[in-house]
Amino acid sequence: MAKSEKVILTTACMIYQGNQILLQNVSKGDWHGLFFPGGHVEKGESFVKAVIREIKEETGLTIKNPQLSGIKQFQAGNDERYVVLLYKTNEFSGT
Repeated sequence: MAKSEKVILTTACMIYQGNQILLQNVSKGDWHGLFFPGGHVEKGESFVKAVIREIKEETGLTIKNPQLSGIKQFQAGNDERYVVLLYKTNEFSGT
């Protein structure tokens, strides 16, 4: 059995204010639905820098102090595992 596998690292962030939560309506390939904004971690990039960058790219918001809140993983075919680092924050600027 192999001791390694290809892993795709991604981030997502729940941005909230009071009882409001920001979600994106995602439609990619055969996956459709509401999810927190985020994206891929670039090679050599820290996870926190990745989530801050991805939120800026996806929403235009600048987030601060994202807190790691969970990890989700799933297989994508036989050769890849996706790992999603889930963050949350209520500290942001922009619209």
